[in-house]
Amino acid sequence: MTDQTPHSALRHSGFRFDNSWARDLPGTFVAQDPDAAPAPQIIVLNDALAADLGLAVDVLAQNPGWFAGGSLPDGAAPVALAYAGHQFGGFSPQLGDGRAHLIGEHIGPDGRRRDIQLKGSGRTPFSRGGDGKAALGPMLREYVISEAMAALGVPTTRSLAVALTGEDVRREAGRLPGAVVTRVAASHLRVGTFQFWAARGDHDTLARVVDYAIARHDTDLVGQRGRVVAFFDRVIARQARLVAAWMGLGFVHGVLNTDNVALSGETIDYGPCAFMEAYAPGTVFSSIDHQGRYAYANQPHILAWNMSKLAESLLPLMGDADAAVAVLNDRLSGISTIYQAEWLAVMRDKLALDGAQDGDANLATGFLAAMEGQGADWTLAFRRLAQAADGDTTPLRALFADPAKLDQWLPLWRARLRADAADHLRATNPLAIPRNHLVEKALRTAEQGDMALFTALLAQVTDPYTDRPGREAYALPAPAGFGDYVTFCGT
Repeated sequence: MTDQTPHSALRHSGFRFDNSWARDLPGTFVAQDPDAAPAPQIIVLNDALAADLGLAVDVLAQNPGWFAGGSLPDGAAPVALAYAGHQFGGFSPQLGDGRAHLIGEHIGPDGRRRDIQLKGSGRTPFSRGGDGKAALGPMLREYVISEAMAALGVPTTRSLAVALTGEDVRREAGRLPGAVVTRVAASHLRVGTFQFWAARGDHDTLARVVDYAIARHDTDLVGQRGRVVAFFDRVIARQARLVAAWMGLGFVHGVLNTDNVALSGETIDYGPCAFMEAYAPGTVFSSIDHQGRYAYANQPHILAWNMSKLAESLLPLMGDADAAVAVLNDRLSGISTIYQAEWLAVMRDKLALDGAQDGDANLATGFLAAMEGQGADWTLAFRRLAQAADGDTTPLRALFADPAKLDQWLPLWRARLRADAADHLRATNPLAIPRNHLVEKALRTAEQGDMALFTALLAQVTDPYTDRPGREAYALPAPAGFGDYVTFCGT
């Protein structure tokens, strides 16, 4: 695919591609151009992220084809990656990029390597009968929620742009405007990447891919004896931190299949995800998660289950089978302890506790027990702790149908507060998150050609902590008539 932009523009775009996957891992991908977009149009461009990547915003804005297909910047080498995965517990030996193209790896001014991927960019050999396209709404969802997560300090893939393709896609809801999101990631290596080669018994390729993953994410382990187990330890640690961060925000990923678990520890694939409002451990948003496999409270358990599947994939590289099983089982048995430590660190921060004491886990779970069944909004309850720390418990108590348990808990909490508790609580617990009803309204109006609500919502959720007038509507849960929130995988 050849870009028609003048070479002067190409030279100054800022893209510095060094495509190590395409160069070093032959046979693990299919070289594939994105579909050409008949009328590409950028509708949202992440200027701040572009600047961080060393890209020239003005040049990017003049080249919508780079973000919708049909043309690519100089140095891009588009490929569709192979991977497998357990989806809702059932193993699919071949998944892969069915509607995405990794166009290359960009080296930023900080020297970091980042994948640049188009999602919704057309069929590939992994499409499994799909059209390879995406509708505008889900691509904007990925953009706004991933950027909100970045602002909240959660490890995440980022969104550089969303571009209309100029053609409609057919979905159950009818004809919808087609779009592509440009995703930026530390890598697109997944648990399912290793599963693909382990399932085929191709241990030579598996070893090459594992060493590549180590070189991408844990360079100090390159060439070291025991690096496979050490890498496994690192992945567990990253995933434990990530899931603990989600739990602290009331975030429900919705599809924690092994192909959606990035070895980098970044949140990836924002499909049927959402933020819980009234605290309920069994909260599920995905329309197809009928058993609650990926419910809010199940996410730590699924973390351990997914790591067990990663362990199975690594086993062939570890020599003596019995010894390797013992080592990996030891690691797996320790995941709960590692996660609990990460979760408690998150909760100590959210509660503004002074230092660490043995009873802090009980104090944290006590607050959750006080909230459960009371209709208390997760985000608001933690935010209003700041007022309670200043001595005014009325706004917090108003969230509870019966604040009796809260009233018993508050003195225990006050006894553990740090000196700057109120300020810390406001700096730690967000005021504005992507509220489900606001996201849906913004996406619906965007599909009708009006980006104003989306733009306003994006501005709010990328500045999540600041108190200022006019933010009230972005801090409140859905109105009573909104009903149960359901999200869908189909895009």
